[in-house]
Amino acid sequence: MYGPPASLTAPTRARHWLDGTELGRDGILGLAHRALALRSGAQPRKVRGRLATVFFNPSLRTRASVELAAQAVGLHCVELVPGQGVWGFETRPGAVMDGTAAEHIADAVRVLAEMCDILAVRSFAGLTDPVEDRADRVLQAFVDHADRPIVSLESARWHPLQGLADTATWVSHLGGELRGRRLTLTWAPHPKALPTAVPNQVLLSAALQGMHVTVAHPEGFDLDPLVVSRATELAVQSGGSVQHSSDPDAAVEGASVVVAKSWSGWSGYGRREEEAKVRAGLGDWCMTEERMAKTSGAGLMHCLPIRRNVVATDAVLDGPHSWVHETAGLRMWTTMALLERLVEGW
Repeated sequence: MYGPPASLTAPTRARHWLDGTELGRDGILGLAHRALALRSGAQPRKVRGRLATVFFNPSLRTRASVELAAQAVGLHCVELVPGQGVWGFETRPGAVMDGTAAEHIADAVRVLAEMCDILAVRSFAGLTDPVEDRADRVLQAFVDHADRPIVSLESARWHPLQGLADTATWVSHLGGELRGRRLTLTWAPHPKALPTAVPNQVLLSAALQGMHVTVAHPEGFDLDPLVVSRATELAVQSGGSVQHSSDPDAAVEGASVVVAKSWSGWSGYGRREEEAKVRAGLGDWCMTEERMAKTSGAGLMHCLPIRRNVVATDAVLDGPHSWVHETAGLRMWTTMALLERLVEGW
């Protein structure tokens, strides 16, 4: 429809953390178990090195968890926000830099790679050009211009640190064998258009573990078909499946996990005003106690921040089946486990 996705193909890709599948099903489970052990009191392995984090977009959980995890394992962490105490970055390849941006991302990344052992970057989708967002150009620039491990702190397409924390949450509540468990990824209302990195990641991470995933969304709020196709292949290989539903009640029946998240429809790229009018009439997709009661005692998950009583009600978020805040807390422990492995070269 919009051409093939960009591939991240640097020679050191095996040491990158870009979409959360790099270690395979068993390797991800190993990290999840290590994170849970760390949370239970296991001592982190001390390593030495320097980590640079670059945030093009706001962050609370990612920023705090990465800094605290780095400290715990002995990494010195420097945090940078382009345009705020750091030169603004030009990210377009071949750009004539006669505008406001003072430094090209290619130069900035090369300098950081000279100084640091691991580079991490957070950059959201633009939600206007599907080709650009599929290309994940900011993340790709880090891969192209640094001979160091690259960690995605969320990109235009994926949020692998969130996916790892999600997996650890599933293991914590459902046990070590996730194959065959039922997970519903359901669209939720929101006052504005949101990127698809988190729902893409939930789908990919659950498929990798062989879970039976139902993706529920209103008409027009579909995910990238290339992401769905890849997740479906992974699910089949791991003993799971991917199916779709436009019925928010039927989709959650029998589920062990419900992940509620708003996202912009893939088929609506470039038509955000039109999508906003449709979205405004879909408030009945909010996660309520009545809808959660249709599940098989499922836990509710969301990446945060969340619009209360829009995406999900207070009663659900503060109730006994909410795993939302636990998952947020696990972000520190899962990042700690990942950094141990990255410094050790997998």
